[in-house]
Amino acid sequence: MKVLIVKTSSLGDVIHTLPALTDAAKAIPDISFDWVVEESFQDIPRLHPNVNKIIPVSVRRWRKNFWANRTAIKASIQDIQSEQYDAVIDAQGLIKSAFFTRYAKGETYGLSKTSCREPLASLAYQHKIDVPKGQHAITRVRQLFANSLGYEFADAGFSYGLNKEDFPVPKSLKQPYLVLLHGTTWASKHWPNEYWRELVSLATNQGFNVYLPWGDDVEKIRANELAAVSDSAYVLPKSSIKALAAILMHANGVVGVDSGLAHLAAACGTPAITLYGSTSAVLTGTMGDYNKALQAQFECSPCLKKACAYDKPSLVKPACYQTLPAQSVLDKLQALMA
Repeated sequence: MKVLIVKTSSLGDVIHTLPALTDAAKAIPDISFDWVVEESFQDIPRLHPNVNKIIPVSVRRWRKNFWANRTAIKASIQDIQSEQYDAVIDAQGLIKSAFFTRYAKGETYGLSKTSCREPLASLAYQHKIDVPKGQHAITRVRQLFANSLGYEFADAGFSYGLNKEDFPVPKSLKQPYLVLLHGTTWASKHWPNEYWRELVSLATNQGFNVYLPWGDDVEKIRANELAAVSDSAYVLPKSSIKALAAILMHANGVVGVDSGLAHLAAACGTPAITLYGSTSAVLTGTMGDYNKALQAQFECSPCLKKACAYDKPSLVKPACYQTLPAQSVLDKLQALMA
């Protein structure tokens, strides 16, 4: 059975789709998947053993100048149309994903207008699937696949499908080590730098090496500042998602904020803590074996605001994170590692 998945972004959302593939492969042994995905995230589908072909698209770049990119758009559509599929599943439920789904050859499946984020997207599907809202994103995608492909959904644990044996041990890294995922988008999601520095100090004093990835110049500056706390803390070179997956897979533990890489750590099955302040872990938080999402216990958390608006005296900013100090976070990580 050959299935096309349309799930273009974002990093965390793409990762959330992996368990549904594992479910389907268990229920339908001969199944294989092709995947339409944003080019910057194409390394994620490649991590799953049942993904055969990647069809990269560049919606984010195309939107900036549709006319200049018309040749590339046409080429991607031709690539989507080059195969006949037994099923085409739009796992995103947005107008942009419905656009690509319409061009695919095969029976199309997607969320109904009452189930998807953008109801107009449901017009692109021949089979509209009702999946109740108010559930975690991973659970919803798994239900969508089960209903689309005709097998029974079993809500008793799940697997992202990643095998540790497929990821070589990073020989350049010193064992034992922790990875600190300090980068994220909103200012309100950043754990205070003083807490990061304290965590580096606590971890290295206990004999761990600490590694700090980064994605842009701002994150690199922060990584250098944190690495300066200890001779056992190191800034990683800029790495691909696949390389980071190997680093995370073999780490002793991970601490991160609400970000795509925190979801990658969850997929790797490494003991990991994810910190949530302004955002909520309930519907889109990290999930997995040995993974724990810590929600700040504060009067205005989660506020869902990009910048902290709390104007009363507080120990740190964003203020909600004062309920998640460094020692407490390390203690919870070590409990998972045990």
